[in-house]
Amino acid sequence: MDIESLREYCLSKSGVSEGFPFDSNTLVFKVMGKIFVLTNLDLFQSLNLKCDPEYAIELRETFQGVKPGYHMNKKHWNTVSTKSDVPDKLIQELVDHSYDRVVKSLTKRLRDGL
Repeated sequence: MDIESLREYCLSKSGVSEGFPFDSNTLVFKVMGKIFVLTNLDLFQSLNLKCDPEYAIELRETFQGVKPGYHMNKKHWNTVSTKSDVPDKLIQELVDHSYDRVVKSLTKRLRDGL
């Protein structure tokens, strides 16, 4: 997966915006103002994705390219290497999972706005 494919995929989802809230290199995708994907725009070697805690552990045990979230809550975030044993199709599924986790945590009013 390349950065343009990730960007296009994330922006195709309802209620998604992109920005650089931390610095000029960290590209962040948010749904209704809540982060679901972070990546380094210049290097694009990995992305941070929100994940169900039990599923996060399972992924880390299965794939060398999945680690506890770098600079994130290790229980709820994974860092997924884009140049590893994690297939692009699974990366897309993990982006979907992250998006769904964040949407699920939104208030009913915000979810209804999607």
